[in-house]
Amino acid sequence: MPVAEKGVPLTGDDGGPVERRLHPVTPFRRAWAPFAVLVGLALHNPDQAQRRLTQLTTTTLLSALAAIVLAGALYGFLSWWWTHFSVTDTELRIRTGLIFRRTAHIRLDRIQAVDITQPLLARVAGVSKLKIDVIGTDKKDELAFLGERHARVLRAELLARAAGFAPETAHEVGEAPVQRLAHVPPRMLAVSVLLSGGPWLMLIGAAVVPTLLWYATESPWTVIATALPLLGGAAANSAGRFVTEYDWTVGESPDGLRLDHGLLDRAHETVPPGRVQTVRIVEPLLWRRRDWVRVELDVAGSSNSVLMPVAPRALAEEIIGRILPGVRVPRELSRPPRRARWCVPLWWRGYGLAVTDTVFASRHGLLRRSLSLIPHAKVQSVRLTQGPWQRFHGLADVHVETGANNTVPAHQRGAQEAAALLRSQAERSRTGRLTARPERWMA
Repeated sequence: MPVAEKGVPLTGDDGGPVERRLHPVTPFRRAWAPFAVLVGLALHNPDQAQRRLTQLTTTTLLSALAAIVLAGALYGFLSWWWTHFSVTDTELRIRTGLIFRRTAHIRLDRIQAVDITQPLLARVAGVSKLKIDVIGTDKKDELAFLGERHARVLRAELLARAAGFAPETAHEVGEAPVQRLAHVPPRMLAVSVLLSGGPWLMLIGAAVVPTLLWYATESPWTVIATALPLLGGAAANSAGRFVTEYDWTVGESPDGLRLDHGLLDRAHETVPPGRVQTVRIVEPLLWRRRDWVRVELDVAGSSNSVLMPVAPRALAEEIIGRILPGVRVPRELSRPPRRARWCVPLWWRGYGLAVTDTVFASRHGLLRRSLSLIPHAKVQSVRLTQGPWQRFHGLADVHVETGANNTVPAHQRGAQEAAALLRSQAERSRTGRLTARPERWMA
């Protein structure tokens, strides 16, 4: 196992915070703003913009272009010059703004994830973007761009501070070592994308809809205008997913599970411990013969939503056991009573429910099965709903809500079973929170 890289202190000799600037390549990222303003004005009134361009001489046009380039470079430099960040004993401060100043105060004890992303051009330039995920906020603050080593050092120190290490020793912790758990081979990912239903539905639509329009209108332009977006959507859906999820690697470290992926844009994300609210095991129809599944997450206050894009079921359950210690995926789920077919014909067979000592598990879907697992400690509220047709047949739905603004329903249960489940789940949630694992880093 490689030795963790040590950081450098972010405080001065007097113990106060040191204000630092971003990487010098950052001005090039922000220099496009004046160009965007001109393009917006041109698109707002294209005819007038064209007349103005035809009236300009070559010398005037070149001079104007040089002035625009100079203005963009000046704006990028000044915005970079007036952007600082510093780390104090309790918070990360980010000061930005050329005309309107903004200072973000990010409490270190509220940090739940620090991700590193590298767009393609940033990888070429050797820089990275640092994204800070804070509890209670939907929008991530970011530092773009930092040198690759500087980003890793700062990330390690922020996580150490968030874990409760003293400021004078946090920089000595270094980057936490990672133990590799799983890797998705490119061939397996490509096959899973081809066996997904979305692209094929778009291709079928691209064949059927334009054909019907041709018989209805006999207009080739209508057919082309309809077929091209559908074909483009199918290609973008397949290729975009493959490019994003390429080289997907899951590793385990003291600060949570690490997710590294991306063909063009590389992303290094962290699933924070104790913040996972729901785990979903998704099983498309064409994957079942190979026993493949997709594992998705709901993390409170985080945009991380995929744990494994595709994996054999046994491996997926092993990874789930890492992120939810002590949890086993239930094999046997009880179906709703047969009278549920009068409320939801055919699709009632896709519903299932299992409640263990550790999780509330609910399944739905026939063609694309989805099994949701909620640890009892993460349940925020439980409610029972019953429509008039359900009352007539003695059925009800039980909805379990989590801290990630997500609701997992148990559909079409017997009315007495649903009432008993409502009471028992409330008690399981109360006792589960007493024994829940800590949510702080490295705790």
